Amino acid sequence: MFWNWIGRSNEEIVQARKDWMEGTRYGEVKGYDGPPIPAPQLPPGPLKARGRVR
Repeated sequence: MFWNWIGRSNEEIVQARKDWMEGTRYGEVKGYDGPPIPAPQLPPGPLKARGRVR
């Protein structure tokens, strides 16, 4: 998970951020009167899964 996105890989998170910044894939936030909030920069290296313990 990064910011408001959940992905199975670093590539999915990178694509989600790109889609958010370009205004594609995600709908408009109703009732918000202002410009879209820009996404934070991704960390310099690839994101890693934390692992899952069952």
